[in-house]
Amino acid sequence: MVADEQTIKDLEFNTVRGWLKEFTVGPTAEDRCTSLSPISNRKQLKKNLFITQELLHIKQEGETFPAIQFEELNQELRMLPIENAVISLEGFMRIYRASILCNELLHFFDKRDGDYPLLHELVNNVYYTKEVIQLIEKVFDKFGNVKDDASETLFGIRSRVKVVIKEVNKNFDREVRKLRRLNMLGDTTETFIENRRVLTVVSSHKKKVGGNILGSSNTGTLTYIEPDANAALNQELDVLRYEENKEIERILRILRKDLFMYFELIKGYQSLLTEIDFINAKGRLAFRQEAILPGIEEDTVLELTDAFHPILQHNNSKLGKRTVPQQLSLDKFHRMLVISGPNAGGKSITLKTVGLFQLMLQSGLLIPANENSRMCIFNKICSDIGDNQSIANELSTYSYRLKRMKTFIDLADRKTMFLLDEFGTGSDPDLGGALAEAIFETLYKKNSFAIVTTHYSNIKLKADNLKNAFNGSMLFNTDTLEPTYIFNPGQPGSSFTFEVAKINGIPDEIIEAAKEKLDEQKVRMDKLLSELQKERHYYSRLKEEYTEAQQNAEEAIESSKETKEYYEEKLASIRSNADKNNKYIQLGKKMQGFIDGFILNSRKKTVNEKLISEVKKFLAVEKSKVETAKQEAKRAKTQSRKKPKEKKYLPKKDEHHRDKIKVGSRVRIISTRQIGTVEEIDKTNVTVSFGFARMKVDRAKLSWVD
Repeated sequence: MVADEQTIKDLEFNTVRGWLKEFTVGPTAEDRCTSLSPISNRKQLKKNLFITQELLHIKQEGETFPAIQFEELNQELRMLPIENAVISLEGFMRIYRASILCNELLHFFDKRDGDYPLLHELVNNVYYTKEVIQLIEKVFDKFGNVKDDASETLFGIRSRVKVVIKEVNKNFDREVRKLRRLNMLGDTTETFIENRRVLTVVSSHKKKVGGNILGSSNTGTLTYIEPDANAALNQELDVLRYEENKEIERILRILRKDLFMYFELIKGYQSLLTEIDFINAKGRLAFRQEAILPGIEEDTVLELTDAFHPILQHNNSKLGKRTVPQQLSLDKFHRMLVISGPNAGGKSITLKTVGLFQLMLQSGLLIPANENSRMCIFNKICSDIGDNQSIANELSTYSYRLKRMKTFIDLADRKTMFLLDEFGTGSDPDLGGALAEAIFETLYKKNSFAIVTTHYSNIKLKADNLKNAFNGSMLFNTDTLEPTYIFNPGQPGSSFTFEVAKINGIPDEIIEAAKEKLDEQKVRMDKLLSELQKERHYYSRLKEEYTEAQQNAEEAIESSKETKEYYEEKLASIRSNADKNNKYIQLGKKMQGFIDGFILNSRKKTVNEKLISEVKKFLAVEKSKVETAKQEAKRAKTQSRKKPKEKKYLPKKDEHHRDKIKVGSRVRIISTRQIGTVEEIDKTNVTVSFGFARMKVDRAKLSWVD
């Protein structure tokens, strides 16, 4: 077992199970959702995750996937192998609809094995055929009723039934008309008893009406009489109904026998549809949550980006409130995180987000986070959250937590994750803190992963002193003393005990008296943390303003570049047009000269011959230029078709100069434009310091500054 029921309860995984059940169709998938639990089998888990991702992709692409609407075939599968068993009409229709749906699924996945290999593998257990459908359609109409022509005998019986019913109605209507004239009928004139049409006769006239008395009203004022003319016909009708039922039963037995030949296929229908039902529920939940499949790492690593606690987000969306996403990173070099800070600041939410994500992932569910997130698989996930006082076992909260810690120490190893909320509380602060520190060290020595929330200073100091442990805090708006719900790695947080007390109206003299009762070092420590957090809040605000200013400047530069390019293009166009216009002006001047030199009204016929000769020569030269230009353009076009230009393949330059990145370099995160200093380089990961904050960043996401 990866996680016990207490951990599942602590992390509210039952709520996720409940959401999943809402998307199921049949009881089999519903039961699987109810009992869904995390596993550690890597091969099976990856298959579960990838097949869910395939179904999610179908939904995201908007493909016309068949609607998963069916009824399970458990009863039919039990009855099919039994000789002379009769399956109900509804049972045959369930098989009919299942066959149609499975054919639709086979048709959908045909030639899609490359796109959805795991889902395609599911439908390989059944095959496309219309024989099951045709066998049922031969017997049933589209409304699920046995057809008149399902057999010759049934056709004969039903034909005779129609004739008898027609005769019964004819006799009855005649009798009604006669008795109505005599005012012997009640207000309703007729009713049905034992499927027979009977007269409603006023009891005082019942002896005047011939027929069989079949009953009377509660008050006795009305008597129900079957007319003599219909007595024999109704008896015949009863016999015909009996024969009809016997014939239908015989037809259905034959149909069961015919369908038994397809027993394995029908069993495959049941298996396929219940499996698709369960996977479809996971896909629909992922689609609703905008969930993704994170990278699954071999090493123990946890890197969550824009991670939304699904239950918190669901509740906040109902209230119209914004949910702050979490950013958190753990690896084998930073595997034990201690989160501190004031109450109601989001420590527990951060811890629960990680825990619930791990349960969801190892149960085959996708997580609502950024697609760049990475996770690993743990063999055991253990939590200790909230007040678990046991009245039945007469255990106090602290005793319960100690018993749980004993179990955790036995389970601890490098493939175990611990989620410990308010670690060490429930006893004397000094003694409980000392014991909590010892337990923390023990879990550390066993190479476990852990996220711990605490107010104890000794735990914060211990995390700072251990090589592979580190502190973190929840940022607080130091101006308003309101939580921001943003996790900040690198330093412990102040509880803001006295600041919160002051803003809530506790008098200054009481706060000062409280400070005097404390150890001086504790007061100084809390004050230092408080001041550090105030500085961080100040620098964080400056950084946001700087980033925004930098972004605005870059947008202005980009805008000016676009404007410059626009005017350069316009200038080039104007120059081109000017060149053309100058050419036309020169040609026009030449032609104007010819016009001016042309002599009108001369008696000599040869007076303009020389001028005309010059005009012809000029036109010929210009025409020749035009033709030459056309020929050259045509020749260039032909040559470009015959000899395509050789592409020059130049080595791609590293515009970000990542090869220059070394310890001490100043680098910029490409996506956020934050500038920091390189403290450590580990293969592809670079540890960058941003003032008080430290962050591991992939080298590919960085740009060298200086």
